[in-house]
Amino acid sequence: MYRSALIGAAALILAGCEEYSVTVENMTDAQPMSPVTLLTHSKPNTLFEVGQPVSLALEKLAEGGDNSEVVAYEKRHHVEEALSGASPLAPGASENFTIKLKHRKTRYLSVASMLVNTNDAIVAESDIDLRKLHPGQSITITLPVWDAGTEANSETQGTIPGPAAGGEGFNAARDDIDRLRIHPGVLSADEGLEDSALKYRHRFLNPGAKVTIKRVW
Repeated sequence: MYRSALIGAAALILAGCEEYSVTVENMTDAQPMSPVTLLTHSKPNTLFEVGQPVSLALEKLAEGGDNSEVVAYEKRHHVEEALSGASPLAPGASENFTIKLKHRKTRYLSVASMLVNTNDAIVAESDIDLRKLHPGQSITITLPVWDAGTEANSETQGTIPGPAAGGEGFNAARDDIDRLRIHPGVLSADEGLEDSALKYRHRFLNPGAKVTIKRVW
C-alpha cells in the first residue's frame, strides 16, 4: 500500500497537479449557510470585487442560496474547477473538499456561501493565493460577512428564504446600494425592529466562517 501511495504521489507530481484539502466551518450561532461554493481560477476578482456591484450569478447566491450559476463559471471566467457543497452547512458544522490545480496559470481559490436567515448576506473570500503553500503546509483564514448590496435588509417574513422566515429568495429588483461591502449586521425583533422575522440568535459578528487549506501535494 505504501508503494502504491508513492507511485500515486509521483504521478501527480509528474502531471503537474497540485492537490489541496479545504475545510469550511460555519462559525455562527443560528445562521445556516447555503451549500458552500468553491472556485479555482487564474485571474483575480473572478467572484467579486469589494465596492463594486456583484454579478447576477452572485446575486442569486446572496439572495436565495442558489449557487448553480456560480458553479457554471467552470470553463468560463478563467475558472478551472467549480465545486458545491452537498447540502446547507449548519451552525458549528464543517465540510471538507479536495481541489486539484492542473493548469499552470491557476493559482486562486474563492469561497462563498449565503447566510440564509438574511436578505443578502454572504460569507466569502476572493483570490486566496494557493501557490504560496508548499506541500505539507496549511493556512487558516476567516471569512467576513459581506452585504451583497442587492436587497434592502428589511428582515421581513416575505424576503428571507431561510428557516427563520421561509420567504422569497432571489428577486431581480435591486433596491439597496448595489455594491459589495461589509455587512452591518441584523437588528431582529428582539432589538425593536417590529417587522423583523429574526430573533436575537440570528445576529452574527465578523467573521462568519473559517477555512483551513492544506496543500497535500
